[in-house]
Amino acid sequence: MLPLQQVIVPLFFQMRDLGLLNSRVGLLAVYVALSLPFGIFVMTGFFRTLPGSLYESALIDGAGEVRALWSVMLPIARPGLLTVAIFTFLATWNEFLVAFMSLSGNRSESLRTLPLGLANLTIASQYRSDWGMAFAGLVLMLTPTLLICLLLQRYITKGLTAGAVKG
Repeated sequence: MLPLQQVIVPLFFQMRDLGLLNSRVGLLAVYVALSLPFGIFVMTGFFRTLPGSLYESALIDGAGEVRALWSVMLPIARPGLLTVAIFTFLATWNEFLVAFMSLSGNRSESLRTLPLGLANLTIASQYRSDWGMAFAGLVLMLTPTLLICLLLQRYITKGLTAGAVKG
């Protein structure tokens, strides 16, 4: 529940002590840790709206706990799962601060994220205003986000409204 700016310094020292700086594993672990509370929050509200009788019926029919969850409840929860996936993608795709913090000692371009690459274009052009290059980079960053939002818009609406209704 704290803003990212408040936890960035302790997060840096924790990643340094664990040897996760300048690695994809460290960056992925931070993104998962930052996205998990939102996903749990949304999916908890979503699963509360699902009928519990379906889960109980699967258990009575002989399915185990995991099988009932996997075969019965998760297909019904697809709009909620897609909503969480879309919002997680949107939050991490354009994220700059965590990537800059965790990959700051890395000079390799292979680990650089798109926001870091775009910032590097500005630095490489010695802070001159090359608007054509800047806007080309922004369009490249924006295109996947727009496509995902346009293609999956109905799932976003359905997932958010289903989790918001108290059952």
